[in-house]
Amino acid sequence: MSFEKGLALYKEGKFEEALICFDQLILDQSGQVEFHLYRGRVLTRMGKGEAALEDFDLLVSLEPYNTDYISDRGVVLHLLGRHEEALSELDRATNLDPKNPYRYSSRAFLKDRLGDFTGAIEDYEKAIELDPEDAVAYNNKGIVEEKMGNIARSKKSFEKADDLIGYKPKADDSMPTIGRNESEKPAFEMPDFSATNPSKQVNSTHFLQIVKDLFGKTETRKEFLLFLKGLFSKKKS
Repeated sequence: MSFEKGLALYKEGKFEEALICFDQLILDQSGQVEFHLYRGRVLTRMGKGEAALEDFDLLVSLEPYNTDYISDRGVVLHLLGRHEEALSELDRATNLDPKNPYRYSSRAFLKDRLGDFTGAIEDYEKAIELDPEDAVAYNNKGIVEEKMGNIARSKKSFEKADDLIGYKPKADDSMPTIGRNESEKPAFEMPDFSATNPSKQVNSTHFLQIVKDLFGKTETRKEFLLFLKGLFSKKKS
């Protein structure tokens, strides 16, 4: 067994085999953070959120100021229905990494799902201030504005997102909609998820839908994009 083999299995979507590999690596070489990181991600993809949380708990205990570990842990907590704890983790990641627009977009996404639309808008605006070319942030801000009934502002946000990705709407299509045909425009669907029941396994497809729009194009996201293999072929990394 080798880390490279486990990583290759993970990238190929062979999660059961990857889990066997990372389990053995952890038995043979304890204390290697990479093994726990990818085992946690494999377990999450398999719908084993509680087991995944154990790995992320360990990672954060070993590196309490690693904002990527904190953010990953927050995602798992959210998937388990522990929303306030998840928000607390994203708050912590943002406080530790305040110049990173991704931290604000991630927190905005969660605030939106928890019904804090005003807080979500504030975070998306901060993300855009730090990265004015983040089309995903503009698009998701438009969705929240639409939920709040501010159609004029949401239209401007959607138009800015379209402009950034080079999308030109048809003459009879004045406003972007969720689920537009992929041949017309890169998809910016907002996941449809209700509060996850922590007593149930997290389905891997459900997980992917939840986190799909959390991530954009900064350097710090590259490793997590592997976690979402197959979903970002049309997005910049």
